[in-house]
Amino acid sequence: MSLPIENKKYTYAEYLTWPEEEKWELINGEPYMQAAPSWQHQSISRELMLQFGEYLRDKTCQVFAAPFDLRLPCENEKDRDITNVYQPDLLVVYDKSKLKGTGYYGVPDMVIEILSPATARIDRLLKFNMYEKAGVKEYWIVEPDTKLTSVFILQSNNKYERPEIYTENDNVKVSIFSNLVIELEKVFDF
Repeated sequence: MSLPIENKKYTYAEYLTWPEEEKWELINGEPYMQAAPSWQHQSISRELMLQFGEYLRDKTCQVFAAPFDLRLPCENEKDRDITNVYQPDLLVVYDKSKLKGTGYYGVPDMVIEILSPATARIDRLLKFNMYEKAGVKEYWIVEPDTKLTSVFILQSNNKYERPEIYTENDNVKVSIFSNLVIELEKVFDF
């Protein structure tokens, strides 16, 4: 098992050789170590997982929570050569055929990232741009400190426009489903 070296680009095949007890992400081949999430982060993740999971019970798509390797290919990258491996807090996928090994190889339909001080820049900038470029239909950024949720919907021009921003007192209609509404009061009840 080798550990990543600074200023070297890595692939998913190399990423798989790193210690399992450590959580990493690869963004354009650069390794980013993941810190343990706060209890508020875990509370938000659990409640979102419960609400999505209950709605998706007996449906064809599925929701997954971190740790879960989302491998976003650039052009025709083979799975082992991928240089973008993310650990989104939650993601929703319709195409179960792309579930492989430690996660998903392809573009999920929805991604939710819960901000922490260590990940805010990465989630708002690097991941935002990659998710938009890859074609993720709906991207949420959830902020535990301010109890705000920003919802970005991919438009017909393949861009995220200005987000809809919701407070802890709001309900959010999930655009990729006809009748799923997430109750943020429950999400932020900590």
